[in-house]
Amino acid sequence: MTTPPNLPQSFVWGVSSAAFQVEGATAEDGRGPSIWDTFTAKPGTIRGGHTAETACDHYHRYAEDVALMAGLGLTGYRFSIAWPRIQPDGRGPVNPKGLAFYDRLVDALLDNGIAPTPTLFHWDLPQALEDDGGWLNRDTAERFADYAAVTADALGDRVRRWITLNEPFVHMVWGYGTGEHAPGRALMLECLPVAHHQLLGHGLAAPRLRETGEVLIANNCTPVWAATDSPADRAAADAYDALHNRLFLDPILLGRYPDLSAFGASDDLGGSVRSGDLEIISTPLDALGVNYYNPSRMAAPSAGAGLPFEEAPIDGVPRTAFDWPVVPDGLRELLVLLETRYGAKLPPIYVTENGCSVADEVVDGRVDDADRIDYLDGHIRAISDAIGQGVDVRGYFTWTLTDNFEWAQGYHQRFGLVHVDHGTQVRTPKASYAWYRDLIAAQRS
Repeated sequence: MTTPPNLPQSFVWGVSSAAFQVEGATAEDGRGPSIWDTFTAKPGTIRGGHTAETACDHYHRYAEDVALMAGLGLTGYRFSIAWPRIQPDGRGPVNPKGLAFYDRLVDALLDNGIAPTPTLFHWDLPQALEDDGGWLNRDTAERFADYAAVTADALGDRVRRWITLNEPFVHMVWGYGTGEHAPGRALMLECLPVAHHQLLGHGLAAPRLRETGEVLIANNCTPVWAATDSPADRAAADAYDALHNRLFLDPILLGRYPDLSAFGASDDLGGSVRSGDLEIISTPLDALGVNYYNPSRMAAPSAGAGLPFEEAPIDGVPRTAFDWPVVPDGLRELLVLLETRYGAKLPPIYVTENGCSVADEVVDGRVDDADRIDYLDGHIRAISDAIGQGVDVRGYFTWTLTDNFEWAQGYHQRFGLVHVDHGTQVRTPKASYAWYRDLIAAQRS
């Protein structure tokens, strides 16, 4: 394929991962239990009964994985730091062996010309904090700020770009709303204080992190379409947009929460918002991380649905092995929407996650994942188009390097550029790995 136009020479090319999905070594070197360790131990929570005790064994094989990144010619690697490795109970003394792992990883990345971009919270809350209420407890935001300060002290001499939280919407809804993810609570709309406390934690951590580098948050965002042009369907789409997108962007960029009256929610989110909180939360970002996988289509709810929207199918498009619709132009639409909606308040953007699950198989030592190549090609071209429309996009991190532990799906979904045999840990670069390598080389030249 030809290199997409209008991507500047300074554009960051990377991959993203998450600690719990790749590291393994869940009981080594003083790491404490996380909510995901507890959740996966419960029968019936994870497809196939899989666990992340080994995952991709990145904890021991990080040098091999960094070599694969170097082979791609990456200029950035977005990974997450496991809070339970740093503070096993989520507070108090620091675990030096846990910090030492990230010391080694950061040094290996820099030795290969790859800028480390750590995410401080990618859903693996220390179980001890969940026992005290988790993100429903305001104190967790304070503990997160303490953890951020400890990590910045240890790594801030080498890290120049930090991400506080990953996809707070997903963690709130699936972890506390429906219970499909850890910690497995099914509170429905009573989960809304989780949004505020996560954002408060972000705001409290931001000033300390900014002493060493840029501060971002990575939000899962989606363009929301009404199923029809009827007023009822448009109202449903607006309600979902408020919950999924604006709940986690308006407070940071505009200093206020969106109208959530469609959910019966007050401006103080059930009494969780206190005087001064929004000033803390709206501490300016240096950049915004945007994770995009697909658009959402919403219709008016059926009688007794309990929510002011109902998901409607997106027909006539390809679908991933996860059965997610493939709509590359939705990424362009989303980026332009953010620029239009927030204007001068919108900082530069990095696309911090984008990728697809494909039913990959190794045949004669090769993995020909043409569907993934088409997916990546389409979405990178969509970014180029958005830049052409005036959106300041500065980098792209595809999800992900290696096939990993895909949360409640266990090892049944493969998102990686590199195939992993989870029995032997043998890594086999796929056709998409070579494609991405050649794209990056062409762009950089």
